[in-house]
Amino acid sequence: MHAQDRRALPAVSGIVGIDIGGTKISGLVVDDRGEVLARGSVPAPASEGGEAMADAAAALASALADRAGTPLAAVGVGAAGVIDQETGTVRAASATFVGWAGFPLADELESRLGVRVRVENDVNAFLLGEAAGAADVEGDVLGVMLGTGVGGAVIIDGALRHGPNGAAGEIGHTPGYSDLVCTCGQVGHLETLASGTSIGRRYAERTGGAAPDAREVAERARAGDADAAAVFHAAGRALALACASAATLLDLPRAIVGGGVAEAWDLLEPAIAETLRTDAPVSGLPLIILPAELGGDAVARGAIEAARRALVPAGAL
Repeated sequence: MHAQDRRALPAVSGIVGIDIGGTKISGLVVDDRGEVLARGSVPAPASEGGEAMADAAAALASALADRAGTPLAAVGVGAAGVIDQETGTVRAASATFVGWAGFPLADELESRLGVRVRVENDVNAFLLGEAAGAADVEGDVLGVMLGTGVGGAVIIDGALRHGPNGAAGEIGHTPGYSDLVCTCGQVGHLETLASGTSIGRRYAERTGGAAPDAREVAERARAGDADAAAVFHAAGRALALACASAATLLDLPRAIVGGGVAEAWDLLEPAIAETLRTDAPVSGLPLIILPAELGGDAVARGAIEAARRALVPAGAL
């Protein structure tokens, strides 16, 4: 059984969406109107290897289907790492995930659950979920996730762009934003200014001492700390420049920004607006950069949408 098979599926309410992260695995089931029927999460055994992660994800999917009172028809997964779209195998991943790179996630989940599985990169799933939630599944949009790192995704003509290596949209590792060393070992990437980790580090560099987390830096900025405000201004400006570059290359009218750092939108938005006034896309049309709306549900909802698109034949719904 393979994730790309297009045999008939029952209603969307039978598809469970799973979000596999480094600290927790969460999921949900929705009805055909998008209302949540069941939601839950379990700790992610990321240090125990792919088998343990698949066991936890499969158990959660089964439990959610039971809780929703719907037969399990298929599973959509948003997972950290570079995903092989043909096989649902994790091609590359952070060292946080032991035994994750090379793990055949789709096949392993299918063998545990007896249903078809579609695996997407988690940022791709985030963007797909946000686009579907906004009823804009036919448009062009850039997605950026500002979390521990910075991830990106692109939808063109309503379809996710994966690229030949499954890494399309990885805006966090585009260069030219600083002279700082990135977590990947290269220099100047967007992630050096706009990730949660980098925001803490940049603040510590300005003030001395240990690096606080991004939430604490945000609280200090709101309390009038000029160094904290400057760090968020630099992050907002870099983010806007990256979005403007992508929009210019691909003629994108909109970008959606999610992740934990985006919760401080009040601190990012002034620099974003200022930068777009001076560095707008060459088309002359406005680039709209908006915060995400679905919060922690976005990846799982996008995973459901990915499974629906890949596994449900046109006209079956």
